[in-house]
Amino acid sequence: MNTISMRRATCGDLPALVALLADDALGRAREQLTTPVAAVYHDAFDAIERDPNQELLVATRGAAIVGMLQLTFTPYLTHRGSWRATIEGVRVASAQRGAGIGRQMFDWAIARARERGCRLVQLSTNKSRTGAIGFYQRLGFKATHEGMKLALD
Repeated sequence: MNTISMRRATCGDLPALVALLADDALGRAREQLTTPVAAVYHDAFDAIERDPNQELLVATRGAAIVGMLQLTFTPYLTHRGSWRATIEGVRVASAQRGAGIGRQMFDWAIARARERGCRLVQLSTNKSRTGAIGFYQRLGFKATHEGMKLALD
């Protein structure tokens, strides 16, 4: 397994990150892959950067970005007032899938959640992503709740 490095994303990474987001059937239908990167992505990146409880992370192998995820840290009254980490926006470059990058990214993210004092790590994924669901289950995640979303646009 080739080791990756994890680091915080920079604004200069946006073209590669948007390309990762658009690199599957769901992403192709909802992301805007343009050159230059659309302003909405810059606005979102700026908001994430300003929030101390958000971390947009990239996985790199050498100079190449091979994956990404976003960590959100949230305080809760439940679970005795503990913090939890939410992992979202997980992507591994299609040419790199199956090479252990996702596992390394999750090992890193879970360790980061522990560093931040979280007692729980959660995620959601689209039900159509059956491969991702199996991967998360192999990592020890359990489908203990039924998630729901309401589109506002």
